[in-house]
Amino acid sequence: MAFRSILVALVGVVVAGVSAYATREYLSLQTAQAQVDPKAQLTTVVIAATNIDFSQPIEPQELKVIPWPRAALPPGAFQTTTALLPAAGRPPRRATRDFAQGELILASKVSGFGAKVTLVQSLLPNMRAMAIPVTAVTAAGGFVTPGDHVDIMLTQGSGSDLRTVTILQDIRILGVDQTSNQSHDKPDIAKTVTVEVTPDQGQVLALAQHAGTLSLALRAAGVAGAKKQPMASLRLADILQEKSPADVPNAGVTIKVHRGDKKVELVEVSK
Repeated sequence: MAFRSILVALVGVVVAGVSAYATREYLSLQTAQAQVDPKAQLTTVVIAATNIDFSQPIEPQELKVIPWPRAALPPGAFQTTTALLPAAGRPPRRATRDFAQGELILASKVSGFGAKVTLVQSLLPNMRAMAIPVTAVTAAGGFVTPGDHVDIMLTQGSGSDLRTVTILQDIRILGVDQTSNQSHDKPDIAKTVTVEVTPDQGQVLALAQHAGTLSLALRAAGVAGAKKQPMASLRLADILQEKSPADVPNAGVTIKVHRGDKKVELVEVSK
């Protein structure tokens, strides 16, 4: 009996020792990985610490450096502020796009040191900027702001020949009067809006300006790039009733009266 107790105790000591050894090795391995992996798998990137508006200079207080997975590093990302900020006495870079707080600062969205930033930097490749005159009525009550998308309609003619047609769809607004900042969201009564168009659309727009009145129809947010549907022109006669509705005389009600099986008598009752 004593021998069995001693054997059980020895087995318990051995198992405990093996478990302790395995646990220590596991923890050591995890500690080593924790010390090595961050250095091997992480890098740093520069993000916007605050909102940065289009054309604004990039300044140190507007930037923040955070860890970032090296494998997910996007092209053009700045890993330090050294390459982004100017040396002493040099002019700064400027934002060529709006930056939201927390957004990565990319080389494609900032200018060179001292470079001029205008509306040109916000144009997509092979696109043109074109201004058209508007009023509070034709510009959706002044609620059109930079970054919105609109349909453009042309109204021409007079009297019964008056008609309208949608000539361009899903057109991006670049600027309202002299404002091109997309964070500007206050309604303004503008005299002109600048739109982004292709060269062919620019010709259509230039001709339409001299043919009649242009109106903007504001599109819902989040549907930019939606499939364009052909739109037929609408005449004034299409929405006006040529004849006023007239009272139609009541023709009355015809009742069939069955009197047994001898005959059927038709009686007309008028209201």
